Parts: sequence; structure tokens; C-alpha cells
Amino acid sequence: MLFSLMLRVIVITPPFECQQTPMQALTRKQHQIIEFLLQNQSMFSHPPSLDQLCSALGLKSRGSLHRMIQELIAADLIEAMDRKHRGVRLTEKAKELLDAPNDAIKGLRYVGVIAAGKPIEAIETMEYLEVPDMLKSDKDCYVLKVKGDSMIEEGIHDGDWVIIEQRSHARNGEIVVALVDKSEATLKFIEQYPDETLLIPANAGMQTLRYQPSQVEIQGVLVGQMRSYLH
Repeated sequence: MLFSLMLRVIVITPPFECQQTPMQALTRKQHQIIEFLLQNQSMFSHPPSLDQLCSALGLKSRGSLHRMIQELIAADLIEAMDRKHRGVRLTEKAKELLDAPNDAIKGLRYVGVIAAGKPIEAIETMEYLEVPDMLKSDKDCYVLKVKGDSMIEEGIHDGDWVIIEQRSHARNGEIVVALVDKSEATLKFIEQYPDETLLIPANAGMQTLRYQPSQVEIQGVLVGQMRSYLH
């Protein structure tokens, strides 16, 4: 199956010891732009404009996109067309970096569905999904499929796959898989305090979930994200 891949850059503890590649040094949204251009070249008769990219990627700020595009141009990963043919396209350098060899693709456990909304029952499966190295950390990771839209303003949509680094701790502000009352799992930003743990959605129409610290177990931190544009 062909996936459009997006890297979500979250600081990992401890940090990677190896030197970052040009692709690993990019932000999540910059990876999203590059992967979208790669996987959807046939969608546009001409290289897409900034307005088309904003619409296709669900971004609200054209100014933020323009800044990211300028940074990608400076990194020689995309190039802008001339004024007659407005738009952007991948450079050959970017295509080569994305054309990873088959042995760079390794399977991770797909353990079921995670709620980006109200918590749902955590059901573990024994399937595996192929995930490029650039979308996972050097720790144990697993894959969940997102159900719901409570994280949509962070670019996490219903039906996306998220790559989770398995660990039981997180810093405030990280996106975590939280197991509530040992039975229901959800994907949210976390804020932890001595007398309360907050699970915070990225959706202005939804409320923060509040629990006693003993009710919430962290089961991992989000490090990567995948999306299929096939229907």
C-alpha cells in the first residue's frame, strides 16, 4: 500500500547520538509538505501553489506555509517555479533522500485503534505495519490507528496511523497514549501536576479531560505519523 508519510518531530529522551540526516533535521510540517509533494505529483497538472498546498494539507496560515517553504528552498529540498508557472516542486536531492532502500523499511507492531476523542477500549492486535526508519525513534515503538478528531488542529486526522515510542513517562506538552482507569486509551497532549493530570485535545470544540494522577498511565509518546490518500 502506498502511504503519504509525515514525521512529527518530538524531542526524545535521551536524544539520538547519531548525526541527523537532512530529512531528520526537518520539522513535522516540513516533512508533511515534502511527502505530500512526492506522493501526489499526479494530482496537479502543474506544481501546486501555496494556496493549493494550504488547502490540501489542512493548514490555516498561508504565512506559516510560506516561511516553511523558504526554509525548504534554502535546504535545497524544494524549488519554486518562475512567475509564469507559480508553484513548488521537489528537487532531485529530496527525491533521492526519500527513495530509501527496502532494508530501511521495517515492521512495527500495529496494536489497534486509539481514540482522538473520548477514550475507547484499548484492544491489542498482532499485526505488523511497515514503517520507515525516519518515522520512529531508536527505542521500542508500535503503531496505532487514530479514531476521532480531537487532535485535528495538530494535524492528526481520523484514520491516520501514529507511531508511538513505548515509555511510561512524558514531559508536559508532549502527545501521549494515556490509559485511563486501566481500560480506556486516548491520544492527547498531557499536563501533569501533583494533584491532577490533564489530557488536552487539539480541537477548540472539545474540553480538557481531568483525572487524578493515579487514574492515568502513560503508555507511550507520539514520534511519527502516517496517512494514506487512497480511498
